[in-house]
Amino acid sequence: MATYPLTVGFDLDMTLIDSRPGIRAAYQALSAETGTYIDADLAVTRLGPPLELELAHWFPAAHIQEMGDRYRAIYPEYAITPSPAMTGAREAVAAVRAVGGRAVVVTAKHERNAKLHLAHLGIEPDAVIGRLWAEAKAEALREHGASVYVGDHTGDVRGARAADAFSVAVPTGPCGADALREAGADVVLADLTAFPAWLNAYCAERA
Repeated sequence: MATYPLTVGFDLDMTLIDSRPGIRAAYQALSAETGTYIDADLAVTRLGPPLELELAHWFPAAHIQEMGDRYRAIYPEYAITPSPAMTGAREAVAAVRAVGGRAVVVTAKHERNAKLHLAHLGIEPDAVIGRLWAEAKAEALREHGASVYVGDHTGDVRGARAADAFSVAVPTGPCGADALREAGADVVLADLTAFPAWLNAYCAERA
């Protein structure tokens, strides 16, 4: 098939990886270490926004920065190994390469930990940019020339729209298909297994 030069951005948590088992374990470890109750099962139902917003549910404001630093420090020990790739994630990245494109990951997660996840799972994007959420993701999307951004959260849709990128959404995280459409997603796929066929059609229309 003819190639179409493009860059596709992907979110990480609940888009390319199911980080819930690892994040749950990291929160449980932080809770045990600090003696502070954290409902880890609840926390993993609202992944997407920056870590500090979740920590604010469990720690006083004066301790958020310290707890965030500690969480990120212990994260590799507890969170990397238990977290699998989402179904279709590897194939989605491969589909971008198959049409001559570049794949970049733009995530709210700490960049070092994001890279550890991807390396562990054998997913090799062309670039990984961390610590960006919602509209702030547009900075990296524009810098890398991404014309498509794939994510699972309404914040990802907002980031795509802020970058004037085509928003592809998958309801595999905390946001349902209706919420993603209402946020302005250009297309909602059931999951990433539908992405290669969609991408081929998208590129064919623009070739």
